[in-house]
Amino acid sequence: MITDQQKGRRAVRTDTHLTTTTNPTTNTLALVRNLGILAHVDAGKTTVTERILYATGTTHRRGEVHDGTTVTDYDPQERDRGITIFAAAVSCTWDGHRINLIDTPGHVDFADEVERSLRVLDGAVAVFDAVAGVEPQSESVWRQADRHGVPRIAFVNKLDRAGADLDAAVASIRERLHPAPLVVQLPIGAEDAFTGVVDLVRMRALVWADGADTAAEGPVPDELREEALGRRRLLEEAVAELNTRALEEFCAQGSVSEPTLAAALREVTRTGDGVVVLCGSAYRNRGIEPLLDAVVAYLPSPLDVPAVRGTYDGTEQERAADPQVPFAALAFKVNATSTGRLTYLRVYSGTIGKGDAVWDAGARRGERIGRILRVQADRHAQVDRAVAGDIVAVVGLKSARAGSTLCAPGAPLVLEPPGAAEPVVSVAVEARRAGETDKLASALARLVEEDPSLVVRTDPETGQTVLSGMGELHLEVAAEKLRRSHGIEVNVGRPRVSYRETVGRGVSGLVFRHVKQDGGAGQFAHVVLDVAPLGEESEGFEFRSAVVGGRVPQEYVRAVEAGCRDALAEGPLGGHPVTGLRVTLTDGATHVKDSSETAFRTAGRLGLREALRACAMVLLEPVAEVTVTVPEDAVGSVLGDLAARRGRVTDSTARGGAAVITATVPLAELFGYATRLRSRTQGRGTFTARPAGYAPAPAAASVR
Repeated sequence: MITDQQKGRRAVRTDTHLTTTTNPTTNTLALVRNLGILAHVDAGKTTVTERILYATGTTHRRGEVHDGTTVTDYDPQERDRGITIFAAAVSCTWDGHRINLIDTPGHVDFADEVERSLRVLDGAVAVFDAVAGVEPQSESVWRQADRHGVPRIAFVNKLDRAGADLDAAVASIRERLHPAPLVVQLPIGAEDAFTGVVDLVRMRALVWADGADTAAEGPVPDELREEALGRRRLLEEAVAELNTRALEEFCAQGSVSEPTLAAALREVTRTGDGVVVLCGSAYRNRGIEPLLDAVVAYLPSPLDVPAVRGTYDGTEQERAADPQVPFAALAFKVNATSTGRLTYLRVYSGTIGKGDAVWDAGARRGERIGRILRVQADRHAQVDRAVAGDIVAVVGLKSARAGSTLCAPGAPLVLEPPGAAEPVVSVAVEARRAGETDKLASALARLVEEDPSLVVRTDPETGQTVLSGMGELHLEVAAEKLRRSHGIEVNVGRPRVSYRETVGRGVSGLVFRHVKQDGGAGQFAHVVLDVAPLGEESEGFEFRSAVVGGRVPQEYVRAVEAGCRDALAEGPLGGHPVTGLRVTLTDGATHVKDSSETAFRTAGRLGLREALRACAMVLLEPVAEVTVTVPEDAVGSVLGDLAARRGRVTDSTARGGAAVITATVPLAELFGYATRLRSRTQGRGTFTARPAGYAPAPAAASVR
């Protein structure tokens, strides 16, 4: 285990890179790190998390994914499948710093869990496989972090594997993710002989003996000294290009000192101009302590990120990370069970205690905090209060959902909620036993509370209950949860994809008059609409008004737009949602007594429906980018199967005796593909898929 003396030495080293003040509250916040672990499935996120918990003394034995003994993969389905499905929060301490850590899923079907987690994090560790480099889902979660402005450091894992290559992994980071990778470590040994790293910032070697929990620190080995000096020089040059202070020192002295280099690395990490790259082998517990030091030294505290911004009644406000200002927090995860609800919060400002009254700004209703819990995955420790910078769970909230803002009753504020992706796959579900229909409805409602990316609706034609989600695995997990957690046996129909409709060729000057007279005040609205496609690969809806002379008042123009949006719910081809079009209101007329916003909204809805029937419409189907890794002797068979599934191959490369094929395939053709791929490659092939938008369906007809 790590001795107090070792921890003390590390605390002295890392604390020199932190900004401190004399305010005790500020000092406390400066010692907090809220971070997530991000990566492609099977890159080693959960193992990294386990080793962090072990290194910090939070756990006393190392959990293994393959044994089902990890702390964060506590759900039975996660242990059965060997993957992370649900984001799990844990807390630990390192060198006097409190680290709130969220282990996120790596499978594309659970990207919404990653999105909600990133919304409340201050920093992240991106884990990459030293053999595969940047994989498809690695790129996706990196882009998600870009959208949220979350600073990251990179950890190249599995350096002990055959074919591991740090330089190749760093090159893939540079080429596919486009940050400036700043490599701060040099591996000692390769593959099975990987035993340690050279810290290029301090120019010291860290070596892990077999079975040792901590590294032995010493001088750089003579055989690596020249290479280490060369890489230190490259690091100084790269940092000098990104940081003014480092550049000035480099120009004046020809080198950059350790304190300046460390401070510059922290600054470029916070701004996103560069990404610090470390390496190791989490499975062998090598490289975790330097990774924790880097988390403390380079990733931001709640004080280092901008004050959170929100609105209320049209007024924009901001709240600083200060326990003394009014309370504001964002709910990002809900566990809804038959015995109660557990709501996970990121506290941005202020302080809450047990029994405090809070205001749900979105629902505009009061709530009361029952208990406050420090989370350790599926275990919880009760605490008296939570302050700015904390990530905690609370008991007692009745209406809060993922994305709800909780604030002080006297200082209301609405924070921007995390975005929810539209589901692309649907299945029909029904209770196997007739008497459990109501129980199924209640269980589905709790599933949707926990996972907003699931959508439940009733099919108006068949009366079936339809469950929609992000992929086949997503729906399998949801159905299995109904069986295991809620005790309901369900019948699940074959998955169906969610189609869209768009305009292939538009119409101009379509005139629609809405006239209704049935006693009393009537309804009159006259509109002239142009409908045109937005262009290739464009999604969404645009509305414009080209009316001149005030022939249609502005409030009626807004009503027409609202009516047009109503019409987008069902297209003329098959009742699918309509996207990718532009509607222009070119003319219209009103009646002195009978015109109203209601009349013009009705005219917009019915007019656009008539216009769409006159357009040449195109049916769109969801497509996915599929990356297949197979042995070279199975390439021909796999390519033939992809072609039969209407796949379009976009890239094919050789990597370590295997072929990596990238193709765009309709999502409907991927159902059951995992089984087919295993049979064609004798179990040696693997694949990943991520949504790639929509494309015209093969039999899309132009209708008049």
